[in-house]
Amino acid sequence: MAADDLIIRANLALTAVFAVTAAYAAAVFSTAAQWVGAVTAMVLFAIGVFVFLWSYWIAVQRSRTEEISVTQLYLLMGDAIPSPVRRTMNLTLLMQIAIATITTLARPNGPEGSPGSSLAVGFLVPMLGFGLNGLWAASHGNFATRTKLPPSTTEIRQNADHG
Repeated sequence: MAADDLIIRANLALTAVFAVTAAYAAAVFSTAAQWVGAVTAMVLFAIGVFVFLWSYWIAVQRSRTEEISVTQLYLLMGDAIPSPVRRTMNLTLLMQIAIATITTLARPNGPEGSPGSSLAVGFLVPMLGFGLNGLWAASHGNFATRTKLPPSTTEIRQNADHG
């Protein structure tokens, strides 16, 4: 299995885990079920933050010689990303948003009737989708070469000495 396939499969698998635990938490809505849903959502959010920062670091390194935009990186827009990858990854991101919305609206109040529910933590999960989109694009995207490269350290020093 190629590394780019691994990212896609991880996104699909982790989204499935979110769907199952969020649905379980919304359907059963016991304290234990809510904990399962909330902890799963928080773990997926934490993974998403880590992967997002990792993808950003890779993209910054590549951006020295390649033209990379934020929309290409996190929404997989443009020619740099193959259509099947864009479709799968963005549909997975949309599923994460839909799952969070549906499960939160299914139980808008806590078990004792107070407003708000632990299921709202699911709205943090799409960070996973953005992070994995970014990781795929930063690692495997086919971006255009920069037409004008940034100045080297030597050029900056020379300009500073003459300025």
